[in-house]
Parts: sequence; structure tokens; C-alpha cells
Amino acid sequence: MSDLKRAIAAEALGSLLLSGVVIGSGIMASRLSAGNDGVALLGNTLATAAILFALITALAPISGAHFNPAVTLVQGLRGEISAGVGAAYVAAQICGCLLGAFLAHAMFGLPLLQHGATAREGLGQALSEGVATFTLVAVILLVSKARAHAVPAAVALTIAAGYWWTASTSFANPAITIARAFSDTFAGIRPQDAPVFIVAQVVGALVALLTCGWLQGKAR
Repeated sequence: MSDLKRAIAAEALGSLLLSGVVIGSGIMASRLSAGNDGVALLGNTLATAAILFALITALAPISGAHFNPAVTLVQGLRGEISAGVGAAYVAAQICGCLLGAFLAHAMFGLPLLQHGATAREGLGQALSEGVATFTLVAVILLVSKARAHAVPAAVALTIAAGYWWTASTSFANPAITIARAFSDTFAGIRPQDAPVFIVAQVVGALVALLTCGWLQGKAR
């Protein structure tokens, strides 16, 4: 039980720091880029990739370093974790990401509770989230079997690429999507657009599970 508590705490902590970096670096990049969204996105990308590598390396031995309900769902369907543990992970991830958003706002002197105002709607955005999450989950599943020690770098690089090759800038994570709906900053999203993102992310994760199972010659 103590190991489970530590694992859940690691998921919450990792999610908090990941969300804080995604949103906080977006605020900093936006302030320093003098209105140049390309430069701001580059800063946001580099910070996010860096913290992903560090957090996965640090916390994977404790919890597996999911920080993402889509990843936890796939691991549960693969029989890697139980439904009860998976539910606890997801709750910790969502709470951690929300606290990370509030922490980022506090550090930059902004109101803690905000309402995202950035429109991210349309088929292209939804498709992008499905593709981004498919790519992320596929990379995790395939690299973890081929070269497990390379997973932190593989995930960081996948998200870094996703910021630039998808129309949605690759949220690829339902928990952080929820948190970003409560942030009226560079990384924010309108709350009404978040549900479509989350559905697309879950679909993308499930398609990745099926695809990788076939590629690896597994029944599940």
C-alpha cells in the first residue's frame, strides 16, 4: 500500500510540474517574444520537452511516469495496471495538472482561476489531437519494448515535434487539456473546445494500442 501511495503521489507531482512548465513557459515565452508567436511556441516547445525528459527519467521507477490519462488507459487495457490503480492515477493526474496551472498563474502574478479564451475548434484540430496522441502512445509502446531506457528521450522528442507538425500543437493528454481550459494564457484552450480534444485523444490512444498490438504480433 505504501508503494501505491508513493506511485500516486509521483503521478500527481509529475503532472503538476509538467502542467506548470507547459503553462508557465507559455506565459514567459509570450512576454519575451514581443508578439512573435513562432518564437513563443519555440520557447514553449523547448521547455516542455526538457521537463518531460527530466520527469520521466526521475519518476518512472516509482509510478511508470504516465502523467497522462490516455497512457494510463492503454496500460490498463494491456493489463499492466488494475482498474482501481488506473482510476487513482487519472484522478492524481487531473488534480496535479490543475494545481500546476494555478501554480504557473501564481508565479507570474495572474489570477489563479481563469477561463481559457483561445479558440481551438474544427475538424483539423480534432484530427491533430487524435494523430498526436496516437503518435505519443505508439512511441511509448514500441520504444518501451525495443529500448526501454530511451523512452524519456523518445517521449520528449515526440511532443517537441508534435508542437510543430500538428495544427493543435499536440496537447495529447486529457489531464493537461482540462488544466489548459482553466488558463487564459498562451497555452490555453476554450472550455467548450476541450471535450472534443479529449475524445480525439482517447480515440488516438486506442487506435495506437490496436496498431502496436498488431505490429508486435500480440492478441491484445
